[in-house]
Amino acid sequence: MAYKTEELLLNVGPQHPSTHGVFRVVLKLDGEIIKEATPVIGYLHRGTEKLAEDLQYTQIIPYTDRMDYLSAMTNNYVIVHAVETMMGLEIPEKAEYLRVIAMELGRIASHLMAFGTFLMDMGATSPFLYAVREREMILNLLNELSGARITFNYMRVGGVKWDAPEGWIEKVRDFVPYMREKLAGYHDLVSGNEIFLTRVKGVGTYTKEDALNYSLSGPCLRCTGVKWDLRKDEPYSIYDRFDFDVPTAQAGDAKARYDVRMAEMAESLKIVEQAVEQIPNEGAIMAKVPKIIKAPKGEAFVRIEGARGEIGCYIASDGKKEPYRLKFRRPSFYNLQIFKKLIEGQNISDMVAILGSIDIVLGEVDG
Repeated sequence: MAYKTEELLLNVGPQHPSTHGVFRVVLKLDGEIIKEATPVIGYLHRGTEKLAEDLQYTQIIPYTDRMDYLSAMTNNYVIVHAVETMMGLEIPEKAEYLRVIAMELGRIASHLMAFGTFLMDMGATSPFLYAVREREMILNLLNELSGARITFNYMRVGGVKWDAPEGWIEKVRDFVPYMREKLAGYHDLVSGNEIFLTRVKGVGTYTKEDALNYSLSGPCLRCTGVKWDLRKDEPYSIYDRFDFDVPTAQAGDAKARYDVRMAEMAESLKIVEQAVEQIPNEGAIMAKVPKIIKAPKGEAFVRIEGARGEIGCYIASDGKKEPYRLKFRRPSFYNLQIFKKLIEGQNISDMVAILGSIDIVLGEVDG
């Protein structure tokens, strides 16, 4: 005799620790199996792109900090890079090095949070505490550089807000071997753990074709074997001066996404290590730009490699000090689209692991 169970409608979020922000998923459950899932976004919408139409270009920069607030330096960079492209500016070498160091430290800090929260979602508290400890060191470094801890507002059209304080480069240099040692410790603690592997291997799997069809980028794309990283394939800033690899995996599951992020931290450390050795001791940190920035008439689209994938910035200008139109391509928004496909038919406990493996930031999803 077959027993029928009553379907249960369950709201996960919008206020829930495992949703990684104000994100809601309406689940139709048969026991613990997800029969239907409806993701609901928009609870964090701030209208950044529309607000930008009434702001001068420099005034837009603080708004970008609030999009991907776990890796704000890359968002700072994409807006100034777009304006600089339109104006045809040449950026001083020292400013470019400071930008790269800041962005790669930010990438490591972001992946640390992805690592820690992913493990905490599945019940492991210690890795989260260790990850926050190392992230705190990075935030201290970026605080010294920018004067802020989360929303840095450090980049400027033409360069950076100010030079690194005395002794800062030496602190960054010392951090690299320390972080390498801790990263090895994370692998010893987590990467071969039987419980962890049972929770993530074969969970949330998709193919290379799925990833491309859904416009996934970053680790969510490279976990399917696609070796695509804008720092290598379409180099911007001074990334072509550094020797680093683009980590990939083949399985396309939650474990593969974890592996790619862990390997990316090691590669970012390589970039930082090379940058602190190459950075000139003297030199300008700002190009010659007018006090009021006006992008020439026309349009431009630039894209860079953020911690979560491809960040794009489109600007249409009518020659005024404010953009006529501004649009961001936010990788978390695109990466989240595949979530519904991945969780339907899965156990509800796997839903938490799958969402954690995608590594979204809701400020970036809602914009």
